[in-house]
Amino acid sequence: MSELKPGVYRHFKGNLYRLIAVARHSETLEEMVVYQALYGEGGWWVRPAAMWSEHVEKDGYSGPRFAWADENL
Repeated sequence: MSELKPGVYRHFKGNLYRLIAVARHSETLEEMVVYQALYGEGGWWVRPAAMWSEHVEKDGYSGPRFAWADENL
């Protein structure tokens, strides 16, 4: 599986999220990231690991969609 590790990441728009686990889709075996928003209602989400790790260029920003913040936050 991917080299992503559990801990806190910052989305390029500024909010913090806790990566809980990297799992596989039961039908396609695609790697998926299970994560929780660390703001608002703290919703739980999944997205493809490839999308989590991708490079983003938007509104003058160029960098990772999610950047490592800290495993202990």
